[in-house]
Amino acid sequence: MTLSDTSTWLPLDGLAPGFDANKAPTVDDLQGRSFVLLDDAGGPDRVTGSDIAAGETFLVDDDLYYVQRHPSPDAREAVSLFLDLRNGRALVVTTTIGDHGTPRVTQEFRPATIGGYQVRGEPMAPSTALIGRRVLWVYSREHAYEHVYLSPHWYTWQCLAGPERGLADTDENTVYRIRPGIHVFTWREKVIPCASVTVADHRDARNLRSHGVLFGLDATGERPTHFTFGAHGRLLSTTVHPGEFDPAAS
Repeated sequence: MTLSDTSTWLPLDGLAPGFDANKAPTVDDLQGRSFVLLDDAGGPDRVTGSDIAAGETFLVDDDLYYVQRHPSPDAREAVSLFLDLRNGRALVVTTTIGDHGTPRVTQEFRPATIGGYQVRGEPMAPSTALIGRRVLWVYSREHAYEHVYLSPHWYTWQCLAGPERGLADTDENTVYRIRPGIHVFTWREKVIPCASVTVADHRDARNLRSHGVLFGLDATGERPTHFTFGAHGRLLSTTVHPGEFDPAAS
């Protein structure tokens, strides 16, 4: 692999073996339950028990769940769902593989409330809270990356261990606050046609935890690849910009 020659970079399906070693156990707390999500876009979106049974559910915090629906093998769309049953709020992230464009894989975000639940606290909304942080994420004994959160639109990643060791790039990102200290962090790569959705608990700087999914195209550039993973992390440093140069204010 030539670091500067992006044509030699590992395809998404080449990353998958072993990348999920630190994935958390799934839970069955939501089995058989249905939810009605209400947002400003129009009619309600119903999440059925079969939707939940067909995916994987991870417990992020008390009464806070991440549900990753499993798309069919040829599907060009994957849905990630975050349900805060304590506060009656939800976030739906839809990741779509397009026919062209940069990035090739795009994402849509829909905050909502949960019908029948009392709505409390702040809405799930875009956040700049991660900007300036440099974080180490360990996905397995072989896979480790660092993230540097630059601005509301960009972050930089570098592989520190694993088959992509030495590779680095700056890609698009979007961050949503879910609860204090807990954020949905997503990214969309421009070299490899893929995108990721993660939910990361940043409350303990020495003991970060994330759960997520990668979705995109395999080495052929034709077949979708979809797999879930998890990571343990720690905060390495924080950059504090002077007010007039603060990228969070851009």
